[in-house]
Parts: sequence; structure tokens; C-alpha cells
Amino acid sequence: MIRSALIAIFVAAGALLLVVRSVPAEEAPSYTWDLPPGFPVPLVPDDNPMTAARTELGRFIFYDERLSGNGTTSCATCHRQELAFTDGRPRAVGSTGQTHPRGAMSLANVAYNTTLTWADPEVRRLEHQAMVPMFNETPVELGVAGNEQEILRRFRDDPDYPRMFREAFPATEGDPVTIENVVRAIAAFERTLISGNSPYDRLVYHGEMDALDEAARRGMRLFFSDRLRCSECHAGFNFGGPVVFEGSGPIEPTFHNTGLYNVGDTGEYPSDNPGLYGSTGVEEAMGRFRAPTLRNIAVTAPYMHDGSIATLADVVDVYAAGGRLVPSGPYRGDGRANPYKSERIAGFDLTARQRDDLLRFLESLSDTDFLADPRLSDPRVLDCARVTSWSRTGSVAD
Repeated sequence: MIRSALIAIFVAAGALLLVVRSVPAEEAPSYTWDLPPGFPVPLVPDDNPMTAARTELGRFIFYDERLSGNGTTSCATCHRQELAFTDGRPRAVGSTGQTHPRGAMSLANVAYNTTLTWADPEVRRLEHQAMVPMFNETPVELGVAGNEQEILRRFRDDPDYPRMFREAFPATEGDPVTIENVVRAIAAFERTLISGNSPYDRLVYHGEMDALDEAARRGMRLFFSDRLRCSECHAGFNFGGPVVFEGSGPIEPTFHNTGLYNVGDTGEYPSDNPGLYGSTGVEEAMGRFRAPTLRNIAVTAPYMHDGSIATLADVVDVYAAGGRLVPSGPYRGDGRANPYKSERIAGFDLTARQRDDLLRFLESLSDTDFLADPRLSDPRVLDCARVTSWSRTGSVAD
């Protein structure tokens, strides 16, 4: 039988250690994807096949505050559906109130991403990424480290979770309520967060010729033009650069320095956000970040990796200028002259109408069905009494 890896998690000396142990790959059951026209089947690892029971368990855990060490925060706290699974903050805030250096990325179509964080080229599986907020301690996010057994006890004591874990992981020997299976369930649910019914999609993939008004059509032509070059970084059907999918083979990720900073005119970025340089130590990687998806971009303000640009119109203005001038303060410097800036960020001229047209096109990437799809929403809203009972007592009433 094909062998694969399953991650076992241990925390020692304040650091997260990943110990890989060999286990048989699960025999993949049939799973019916509900994909928009033109979308490929997402890539799914052999050791975590998709099943309806597994994705539904992941959905429950994703919205459950009991996953955090202090019982106050869930995955959905930083990834709100109505905001395309972002949180509306410049920088994310963890369960203990610590502010993070970067903002929460959108999870729309996350199954297709080649990498899964702002600036780490090695985090390429949703199972691996899920452990970052769970176990990170500098700063604390969900605060699972050191609280694993208490969190598992909460799930075991719930009247429904033990059955759901068993149905999701029927091949598990012994107790299926484990941290490994929590991680796998969350990843499975996140692979179902597919957004592909925006007005743009209805024009391109559905053939609805009136899906975009004339202003958005003009903006679309600008977006894909050689003069603006927006689509060179925000490429592909996900408007976020390279994608992976079933049968795609290995795909290398891309990262870009957009001239957002040039601290002291040295080429540096703020020390808590050096981009790809932070994981590679390569000087030329300073300030390089992954291009986020532009799908649903109208609802994911504030923008950039650190939330330092408030509006979408301001983002367009920064790119039109070829970078950002920070005139004063600790980050003073002219990003337009950053020596590590991508050559694609060269600036461009727009009339007022062209600027409005481009914004109109970006707004046309909003998928209102995705933002309110009940299949992706908090399942516990149907059982408010149980949620209220746990929040008051620390345990779920029978």
C-alpha cells in the first residue's frame, strides 16, 4: 500500500516540533465537488481524502471557540465569511489579545494556493498551515500549545463530537478525537471554500454578456493591459498568481516587493515584516510577499500584508505612483525608489474615469453567494441553546 505522512505534534522548549511518522495512506472514497464552471479539481493529499463527514466536522471545529486554549477564539474569529474569511482588522489579534505583525489572509479558494502564508515558501499544505495559528506562541494565536488535552476533553465531552470524529475518521484505531484529526478536518473544510460566482465569473465562465456593466468592462481591459500589468502578479482564475490543482504537478510560488516601504531609504522593510527575507535570509528577498487573491477584494479592507492602506482606491493610487512615499515617522522612506522593488511596479497614469472604471472591475470580483452560503456558515447558529450553555458554564449541557 502507498505510504504517506501524518503529522504528530509535540511542543517542547517553547518551539513547535513536527515529527513525521509513516502511516498507510487512506483509500480515497468518492467525493462530489461542487465547483464553478471552469474551475479545476483542487489538489487533495492522499493521507487526508475528502469526505462529506470530514468536511462537516471541520466546519464545526472551524467555528468552535473551544479549539483555543482559553475558549475565546475560533478559526472564524479571524476568518469571517461575510468578509471573504478575513477579519476586517489591519493586523490579526490572537486569543490572548496579542496583535500579530500581519493581517489575516482571505481563505477564498485557498485550496488552489501554491503557498499558504504571506511570506513562507515552505508552507504548502493546509494541514501544515492550520498548525501555525494553533501552536504559534510568538505571538499566541489560538493558544493550543500546552492545552492539547484540555481541548480534546472539551470535544470528547460534547454529545455530538465523538460520533462526528468516528464518522469522519472511521479507519482510526482507538479514540479518533486527536489533534491530528482536528487538523485534518479543518483542512478538509477549508478546501470547500470555493468562490466562483462573481459578476466577472458569470461573464467569463457562464456567458452572461450583461453580467458586467460598461464601466466594469473598461476596468477589466485596463486590469489586463500591458500598461497597468495588474494581471501579471494577480494572475490566473484566482487572481493571486500560480495555482495548484489535481494533475497540475509541482508549481513554484511567486513573491513580490511592491515598493510599500523603503525604511530610511535603505531598501529595508519594517523589522517585524521583512517579507520573504525573513525565511530565506536572501537580501534580494527583502519586502517580497505573496500576491493575495483579488476575489472579493471589495470586502477585505484594510489592505496589504500589514493593513497599512485603508481603501481599495488608495491601493490603486500607490500602484499608479509606482510605490508608496512614507514622508515621516519610523518608516520614513520612498518606496518608489526601493532597490528591491519588482520591475513590474513601474507606475502608470490614469484619468479619474479610468481609476473609477478599474475600481468598478475590482468590485465585480465579489461573489455575494459565497459570502453568505449557508453551507460554509457557522452550523451552531441552528443550536443557539447549546452554544449559550457552553459559553456560560464552560461545558456543553446535554
